[in-house]
Amino acid sequence: MFVIAAICFPVLLLALLLAMERVERPLNAADTGKGLEGFLDNARPEEVDTLMHQGLPEALERYRRRLRPPPGKHRAI
Repeated sequence: MFVIAAICFPVLLLALLLAMERVERPLNAADTGKGLEGFLDNARPEEVDTLMHQGLPEALERYRRRLRPPPGKHRAI
């Protein structure tokens, strides 16, 4: 009995951690603190249109996509 518990406990703990990561990921992605402030200061008209028609998460995603460097390009530190 102890052997089964010793084998199942790490597996259950890992499953719980993975589930918690899935819960946490959308919360981090919906971070509206700094993102909203920067968005309101620097948004382009099409991003504001997205905000009005599709809502804040989609508008912030469009804004962040514009700010990201193109794939394969790295910013100097």
